[in-house]
Amino acid sequence: MADLEYREMQEVLRKHDFHFKKKYGQNFLIKPDLLHDIVDGAEVTDEDTVVEIGPGVGSLTRVLADRAKQVYAIEVDEKLIPILDETMAGYDNVTIINEDVLKADLTDIFAQGRVKVVANLPYYITTPIIMGLFEKNVPVDSITVMVQKEVADRMQVGPGTKDYGALSLAVQYYAKPEIVANVPPNCFMPRPKVGSAVIKLTRYEKPPVEVHDERLMFRLIRASFNQRRKTLSNAVKNFSGF
Repeated sequence: MADLEYREMQEVLRKHDFHFKKKYGQNFLIKPDLLHDIVDGAEVTDEDTVVEIGPGVGSLTRVLADRAKQVYAIEVDEKLIPILDETMAGYDNVTIINEDVLKADLTDIFAQGRVKVVANLPYYITTPIIMGLFEKNVPVDSITVMVQKEVADRMQVGPGTKDYGALSLAVQYYAKPEIVANVPPNCFMPRPKVGSAVIKLTRYEKPPVEVHDERLMFRLIRASFNQRRKTLSNAVKNFSGF
């Protein structure tokens, strides 16, 4: 089916008297080419089940549905559900779920085999969602998400750079990060104040290092980076794990 064009998006939002909510960090993508770049970067095929977090009005959902075997679109804002029902009419491989992804039980979805997460994430829940999926050992093949540019940079940088920190180590323990595209503010409605980036996190079958106690390791990492100006020994001196 056809992409959801900007004019169609405006019309459906007006029809349903929709108002953007700051608390949900809503910024909808309005560039069709970029939507295809995201799906290309995620390498979605007709064998994949895709979980989309925050589908908004369904712009990315349509592109995903044209490529994937099945799409589960999880949207917390109940005001967007009738809009999604309208924009996704005609797609029999899309299931719309009105839940908070941080609280939803996705066990049955991820039990279906090869699953990829693709999303234009609200900035305020980027890290909780990504780390939640990794730390709970959800069997996800990859996570391809639109995030704030500086967060994407922190996820993929290596040691010796100013952006390298606890998030870098945590993400790179679980997955190989790759920035797929940089996205300026004019690609969204409404426009955010900062730049964005699409980053793909391809999960390792096994972490690159063997760790006996992951929880202890991450507590040590956080303690180390919380006080960068101190030596490692002083940073963890009061750490209860030692």
